[in-house]
Order: sequence, then C-alpha cells, then structure tokens
Amino acid sequence: MDIFLQFDLPSILLGSLAALACGLLGNFLVLRKQALMGDAISHVVLPGIVLGFLFSHSTGSWAMMLGAGAAAIFAVLLIELIRRVGNVEPGAAMGVVFTTMFAAGVVILERTGTAGVHLDVEHALYGNLESAIWLDAYSLSDLWNWQALSTLPESIQQLFVVNLLIIAFIVLFFKELKISSFDPLLSASLGFSPKWLGLALIVMVAVAAVAAFSAVGSILVIAMFICPAATARMLTDNLKVQLVLSGIASLSAGLFGYLLAAFGPGLLGYEFSVSAAGMIAVVAGLQQLLAMLFAPHYGVIMRRRRQKKHAVA
Repeated sequence: MDIFLQFDLPSILLGSLAALACGLLGNFLVLRKQALMGDAISHVVLPGIVLGFLFSHSTGSWAMMLGAGAAAIFAVLLIELIRRVGNVEPGAAMGVVFTTMFAAGVVILERTGTAGVHLDVEHALYGNLESAIWLDAYSLSDLWNWQALSTLPESIQQLFVVNLLIIAFIVLFFKELKISSFDPLLSASLGFSPKWLGLALIVMVAVAAVAAFSAVGSILVIAMFICPAATARMLTDNLKVQLVLSGIASLSAGLFGYLLAAFGPGLLGYEFSVSAAGMIAVVAGLQQLLAMLFAPHYGVIMRRRRQKKHAVA
C-alpha cells in the first residue's frame, strides 16, 4: 500500500487534476467553436513561460503562470490591433501573432541559455507524470494528515489551486459565459462584453495550460481541452449537466488512463509500462468514441435506431 501511495497515487492525482483543469474550460471553448485554442495558447505563452523562468529560476513557479497569463493578454490585444489597423481577417491576425510569439519564445530560449531546462521534446510531448513522488505517505491515514499532505509534490498543490480558481471563475461568471458563448450579440446588448469575457477565458486557459503542461505534456493538454467537453456535449443539452459530465469524464480518464498505462502491460505479460499521459489521452478519446456511438440523443447508433423505427411506422 505504501508503494501505491508514494509512487502511483501522486501520478494519478497529477494526471486527474490536469485533466480536470483543462476539461472544465474546454466546455466553453467547444461551445465557442474554439476547441483548438488550447493548442494555440500553448504556443503563444512560450515567451511568458521563458521570462517567468528567468525571473524565478524555477520550472514550477507561479511566476511562469503570471508570465503566461500576461503573454496571453498581450497576444489578444495584439491580434485586435492588427485586425483593426491592418484591416485583415481575425484568422490571419491570429496566425501572425501566434507564430511570431512562438518564434520569439524560441529565440529567447536559445539566447538566454535555458533551452535545455525541462523543455526538451520528450517533456514537451509526454510531460513528466511518472516523476511525481510522495515519500511521506505510509498509510491511508496520511490522506487526512495535513502535515503529510503539505509534502505533496508542488505541481499537485499548484494544480489543486488552479482547479479551485477555475471552478470559482466558472461559478462566478457562469451566466455571462453561457450567454456570450451561445449568443455574443445578446450578451453585448445585456451589458456583458463578449470581448472582455473572451479575454478572461483565454487567460484562464493559459493558466490551466501552463499548470498542466510541465507535468503532463502537450498531448494530454490538447486532448483534455477537447475530449471531455465534446463527450459531455454529446450526452446533454444542459450546460450545467455538461460541466459535471465533463468533470467526471476528465477525472475518470486520469484515473483509468494511469492504471492502464502502469498495470495494463503487466497483466498482458509484458515487463514494461507505457506513457501515462498518452494513455490518459487514449482513454479520453475512447470516451468520445463511445459517446459518438451510443449517446441517447446524438449517438450514431441511437439515431439510426430511431430512423428505422420511424421508417417502419
């Protein structure tokens, strides 16, 4: 039991919290048809991440999150400036800003000598989920021991706080986010600025992406911004229910994805394990596939059954 608590439970918590942070915000990205914004943000915030690291000299610091948030705000303002001054389409302006800022981040990395600090291809794609260790856990009672909990890996504590911020953001601005996501014109007529709400959402997406990126890598971050929300969207038309279902899908993908990655190959007779972050993304994709096939109202199989019944009638 102590081995599970020390080595497996921290990784499960890390993967699940990262999935939850991305999955909750992904609901509003999917509704706004901006599902790939998480992928774009992960490129835009690179200069902010590098500058935050140069300021704090730590890869797990809040300075990196603040830098990422500032970079996201700067990117949104720059896109709007280019769109208005240059009279170009929003998509073209986004392309210019995203590529330029990512290139600037790469240049800063190379020129400051920080290119090898936890930013290699392996960590960028797959993260470092399995490295989470909780050596002060010896029994189940430690799960309720505040002294033991205070020694959890910093990345877990950080993601826990980020999840609280995201939940608070959604609860406080649920009505405004809902209206602006479905009908921006109605939102503006009611006094809820769609632009400012969109900016706030992008900042929260940037914070979630940075908090999860160093731990689980870009593959899981991008998958979790899309799959849980899209899965929940197939199951209900109620946004509150959708948020709950996406949270359940995120947490279950984190749990079962890690268990399959760590113990699945052993059950099949192999002596190795596979990438936990990759397997969590696979489980999230399978959830999406099952929802597409068997969702009560929108599932392909259920729709065909209804069509056959109508044809017979």
